[in-house]
Amino acid sequence: MKLRINGNSLRLRVTPSEMTQLMEAGRIEETIHFAANEEARLTYALEHSADVTGMEVRYARREMAVVVSSLDAQRWSGSQEVGLYGEAHTSAGALELAVEKDFACLDKSEAENADRFPNPKQGSAC
Repeated sequence: MKLRINGNSLRLRVTPSEMTQLMEAGRIEETIHFAANEEARLTYALEHSADVTGMEVRYARREMAVVVSSLDAQRWSGSQEVGLYGEAHTSAGALELAVEKDFACLDKSEAENADRFPNPKQGSAC
């Protein structure tokens, strides 16, 4: 799973195998370590829950999770839709959220595009 933070927006990109794991287990996560100290890490996760409508963000010490509704996750996983989009309200205003399928790059090799969703623009002329 890829995490992109840009200003007051957050985007997660999910591969097909991660999508399968998300739908089966209800959660996927990654951890990034910033230094040798065990405390210097951040775990970011994507979850789905029947108790959520839309999207929300949960934040705790060293962990951030984007939570989407189970109905939306189920619909999205079985469709051609690129992603789920929403926002979370924070003390500093709205945090824009995007959870998207990770598509194959048109200019990469098959090996570099392993475990990616087929690019909808594959075969089209620019």
